[in-house]
Amino acid sequence: MTSLQRRHFLKTAALSAFAGPNILRAQNSKQKIRVACVGIGQMGAGAVQASSDEEIVAFCDVDWRKLSDRSAIAIAEKQPKVPRFTDFREMLDKKGKDIDAVLISTPDHTHFAVAMAAMQAGKHIFVQKPLAHNIWQVRTLQKAAKKYGVQTVMGNQGHCWEGIRLVKEWFEAGVLGEVREVHCWTDRPAGKVGFPETLPTEVPAGEPVPKEVSWDLWQGPVAEREFSSKYMPMFWRGWWDYGCGGLGDIGCHCLDAPFWALQLGMPEKVEVIEQEPGVLKSYTAGKSHIVFHFAARGSLPAVKIHWYEGGLLPEALPGMEKGLPGNGMIMKGSKETLFSDGMRVQSPQLWPRERMKEHYEVLRRKPLPRSAAGEPIGELFDAIRGEIPHAGSHFDYACPLTELVNVGVLAIRSGKTLEWDAEAMKVKGAPEFDNWIKEPVRDGWSYGEDLWTA
Repeated sequence: MTSLQRRHFLKTAALSAFAGPNILRAQNSKQKIRVACVGIGQMGAGAVQASSDEEIVAFCDVDWRKLSDRSAIAIAEKQPKVPRFTDFREMLDKKGKDIDAVLISTPDHTHFAVAMAAMQAGKHIFVQKPLAHNIWQVRTLQKAAKKYGVQTVMGNQGHCWEGIRLVKEWFEAGVLGEVREVHCWTDRPAGKVGFPETLPTEVPAGEPVPKEVSWDLWQGPVAEREFSSKYMPMFWRGWWDYGCGGLGDIGCHCLDAPFWALQLGMPEKVEVIEQEPGVLKSYTAGKSHIVFHFAARGSLPAVKIHWYEGGLLPEALPGMEKGLPGNGMIMKGSKETLFSDGMRVQSPQLWPRERMKEHYEVLRRKPLPRSAAGEPIGELFDAIRGEIPHAGSHFDYACPLTELVNVGVLAIRSGKTLEWDAEAMKVKGAPEFDNWIKEPVRDGWSYGEDLWTA
């Protein structure tokens, strides 16, 4: 089955309007997309794999140690003819004319700079979740995508899956009734991927920089500090300079379904209900329970979205003898309750399960189009070829979702309840948050200021 046949049910929608130097040489053809991968170890290994049917023209990473089968050097060795770079700017300068799309899988604090440089060069982009490290960066990415007219997507895989479409369809069909309360939770941070087993109690001591590591480039826009293996390659997510904690790690997955189905927009307030802070203010709390407060939206009532991490959980639903899983979502409606197991919605169900029979005829309908690619990078490639208008989690969707996550991060990071003024992009009456909303950067790492003055 050809690519176009596989996507026939999408009607090969017309490409949404965009201009730029790297519109594919032959849209709707079998010509391979020329891909550059920035950050190819760990999470980046998936981007390399997703590009296996295309033409990879450049690898870029700041850590060329052979630490595992998922390290950058181990992946690059399997394609020895693909040139390797350490600095993404050098890659764009030397290989730019050969690149159609840039896939970005670096740590959170460098997403923005790489994405901005790629879009300025006219490249379509994939960026891992969360899109950026702060709210100003998120909004600037959305502005840049419009200005440079490129195709974009964020790496929240669940937005491509069947489960999230079922949630939206069931809600819009009225099965759940009015939803005023949602609970989402994750088992992050401690001991999970990207986090050490226990919260650190002191700033790591400096270590010699390995010769295969460009430590200065890894730090990117962040104020310089000494190298430590307790930051890279694995354990940066909990350090506020580099990551966005458990909410930043999983929020764009777990909050995706309620954000889309309930048309949430921005919260008016984020309330800190319970928190177990660590010793270091520079590291995320061990446990947190916060609540996002959303106003009524048209005919949709006000709603509270509870977020739990670090082992804190909502009450299990009646009949859940084994309790709740480590990650999941409960959406409570005036008519029915929906439950989903996992950080992404895969197999949503009404609870108790017997209630599914009551709504069988409605539940089996599937009015929303399905993703032919089934994952974000495939959707990006489809959009570049003109087979769909854009990926599902394109930046006009993904940027507001990431902003929601980053507003919650402000509450967890500060331990304070806050009121969010989305129009002004400020925490009301609290200027001390300004340097977290738009973080200072080192010389040479400033991007996008012109988009706010044009």
